[in-house]
Amino acid sequence: MSPSLTAQDRCDRCGAQAYIRARFSHNRELLFCAHHGRRYQAALEHRITELHDETHRLTSTAQH
Repeated sequence: MSPSLTAQDRCDRCGAQAYIRARFSHNRELLFCAHHGRRYQAALEHRITELHDETHRLTSTAQH
């Protein structure tokens, strides 16, 4: 399993916080914010070896 993305991980398209990691062969990867991850997912689907998606963190609620 891929390590979690942190606030320091930035979208390669716009620089916003990354929530999606698309990994290709030879350990190459692109990071995307939720918006750009959704936008490019269909185009990347057949090229990637792994997709690590943490967009659920945007809608999860903190429990007290």
